[in-house]
Amino acid sequence: MAGGLVAPAFGVPLHAFVPRPCHALARADEWGISGEISLQGLIMSPVTASGDAASASSGSSNPTIAIVGRPNVGKSTLFNRLTGTRAALVSDLPGLTRDRRDGEADFEGHVLRITDTAGLEEASRGSIADRMRQQTLAAVAAADLVLFVIDAKDGVTPADEAFGRIVRQSGKPVVLAANKSESRSSAAGFYEAFKLGLGEPVAISAEHGEGIGELMVDVLNALGLKPVVKSRDPHDEPETGSEDGTEASVASRPLRVAIVGRPNAGKSTLVNALLGEDRMITGPEPGLTRDSVSTDFEWKGRKVRLFDTAGLRRKAKISELAEKLSASDAVRAIRFAEVVVLLVDAEHPLEHQDLTIGDLATSEGRAFVVAVNKWDLIEDKQKRLKEIRDLVAMSLAQVPGVAVVPVSAIGESGLDKLMTAVFKAAEIWNRRISTSDLNRWLHEALARHAPPAAAGRRIKIRYVTQPSTRPPTFVAFCQRADDMPKSYLKYLTNSLRETFGMPGVPIRFNLRKGENPYEKSSRRK
Repeated sequence: MAGGLVAPAFGVPLHAFVPRPCHALARADEWGISGEISLQGLIMSPVTASGDAASASSGSSNPTIAIVGRPNVGKSTLFNRLTGTRAALVSDLPGLTRDRRDGEADFEGHVLRITDTAGLEEASRGSIADRMRQQTLAAVAAADLVLFVIDAKDGVTPADEAFGRIVRQSGKPVVLAANKSESRSSAAGFYEAFKLGLGEPVAISAEHGEGIGELMVDVLNALGLKPVVKSRDPHDEPETGSEDGTEASVASRPLRVAIVGRPNAGKSTLVNALLGEDRMITGPEPGLTRDSVSTDFEWKGRKVRLFDTAGLRRKAKISELAEKLSASDAVRAIRFAEVVVLLVDAEHPLEHQDLTIGDLATSEGRAFVVAVNKWDLIEDKQKRLKEIRDLVAMSLAQVPGVAVVPVSAIGESGLDKLMTAVFKAAEIWNRRISTSDLNRWLHEALARHAPPAAAGRRIKIRYVTQPSTRPPTFVAFCQRADDMPKSYLKYLTNSLRETFGMPGVPIRFNLRKGENPYEKSSRRK
């Protein structure tokens, strides 16, 4: 490979690189809203580990690679480089990653599953760092290959040696990557990596993309795979798939569902309950989740991609860099979701920040469901549910009819009703109404309540159509559209929602000025 990493295989060291700004830092500006696995179990019974990686390793043809190492060696940067995304948060702050994150990468024609993990570090039992460590060990147990990353600039540390022994004892194939090898100062650290006993290291720079080709070749060799050369037949016609938003494409891809809410509302516990495993780190401490981690699963035959997000606080209270990055990632998850589940605390429902998050989700046009967690702590459940539904109807008046579902994440109750409400909201969000039915409705709505007159002249609405879904969007053609009062638009929107049964989703109703047929003829004269 051309280039100059500090390694015998690369020749001249790199010396002209300019550090690039962290991509995740730019995303912070988007934030605009006020069982345990022991070492013995890891070695003797790796098949007992649970998680997406475990199922992929056993039931999928795609091998799984776990990226492990101590904190701040560049694991998330390497994950983003291999997957070609910016999915994982990246910063100089050590310990930013806490939960496992899965992605797919193309290694010379082979699609491999990549798992980004939290940094391995010594920790007292029961601490946050210990829970992060257990998640990383579970990823190692479920992987087909371990990609062990060290910082070549720092050299081999005692932590690298300790965790290197754990990786060796796992019995999994290992590829050793010496990251940050773009400068002369990293030469000593590269050669020092040989003493870990994990084979010959591969000098890489995840940030600059150097050495990635050699790393892929070593990974394939360790897995016993050979590069696939894809030959293209000029007589083959390109495939024409369904367009985005069609019924076929919607049914075939996973439904994207984001679980959002304030810190410590129980979002990660709810995700674990839906997945049926301890996939996310949970605990009484607020703010445990940092990355917006997506996990694919099936619920009664329907594919779902579930996003666990960081708790969102008021912007004025966010001061630490890690929380700023987490908040921007959570906002991005809302924007990419199809259905947003706002999880609120049954004992303190719909506080100011809950309403702010709900307003963000509806302004982005997402389908919306309210889940009331910790329902097992409520004594008079019927009275409390009525109070919360009245509060939701009053506070989120922009989306009448939002489903309110009581759940207990820790007790795993109410999950069927929640997912039923999610699928119902998604169906309404994708619903298309024929133009003939829309214009019959328009005729009846105008007969019940005609548009008001403006400057002595009545506004005439000619016809209405639905140009798009996701969310349902309608366009009415009329003269003097700018003079139409907002109150009458609200009347039309509510009548449309009631007539066609579209509760709990944002509806966009726009007016467009129709062309004057006499205007062109007058210009010709």
